[in-house]
Amino acid sequence: MIDLKKVVAPYRAIFPTPAALVTSIDETGKPNVATAGEAFMISLRPLIVAVGFRFATYTNKLINTTREFVVNLPTEEILEAVDYCGSVSGREIDKFKATGLTPLPAKYVRPPIIKECPVNIECKVRDIIHFDYMDRDVFAGDTPAIHIDEEILSEDGLPDLTRFTTIAFASNRYYRVKDFLEHTRFTIKNKT
Repeated sequence: MIDLKKVVAPYRAIFPTPAALVTSIDETGKPNVATAGEAFMISLRPLIVAVGFRFATYTNKLINTTREFVVNLPTEEILEAVDYCGSVSGREIDKFKATGLTPLPAKYVRPPIIKECPVNIECKVRDIIHFDYMDRDVFAGDTPAIHIDEEILSEDGLPDLTRFTTIAFASNRYYRVKDFLEHTRFTIKNKT
């Protein structure tokens, strides 16, 4: 039998994933921003969004303490800031000041939203998923507000990725996500 596929060592095998900027805040009100490759939706009704951060990270400590965070979806125009925020620790560096990103007040949580990101999802921690065999905590958050720049909204009120270029992670690389292929359920709609 011929092997057509190679078995490889473990890596981020589910890809691409969004490159998100996650904002959090300390008990004194100092904001932090960190890059996350683990930002995802767990449930639609109720809407629950989750992020994962290694135990040793400053962001993990802040979210564990305050139980709030914001998932900000960046564009390729701020790729350098996205990379920088995932390369240094907020324990020592004010990443907002270092990158020039603009923190704006959120509506329901204390961590700020990022002005330069066209989508900002406020989250209040509902559950922290922690197992001894995992290398990170997963913070599952209820979403009291989603902020979206009006110029990226399509006629149906949803974000149109052809109107902005979001970023994805895959294989330790950043990729632009922009091309529209088809609406969901197009195979059913085209047959009627």
